[in-house]
Amino acid sequence: MDAKKIRQQWESRGFSFGIFRDPPGRVWQDFSHSTEELVILAEGQIEIEVEGQMHRPVIGEEIFIPAQAIHTVRNVGKVPNVWYYGYRVAKWVLVLLSIHS
Repeated sequence: MDAKKIRQQWESRGFSFGIFRDPPGRVWQDFSHSTEELVILAEGQIEIEVEGQMHRPVIGEEIFIPAQAIHTVRNVGKVPNVWYYGYRVAKWVLVLLSIHS
């Protein structure tokens, strides 16, 4: 996965970009955000539950999480995983992020 390319694509669509690296068994349970979120699996395995609907994306597959949706992310693999996430943000925030990265 080309993290730099994904970051550029997401920023052009109005999303931030971050990276999580989770050990096997890690669970981020019942989160909700005031803005839309994107997730892409870069390495390993992941399970994403959004409002009761289960997703097991393959590497490179983008998952969209609507604003206010309750969601859970799990590393269901036997090895660490890497996944990218981004939140829809105001254009001026993206400008500030690009200046400081």
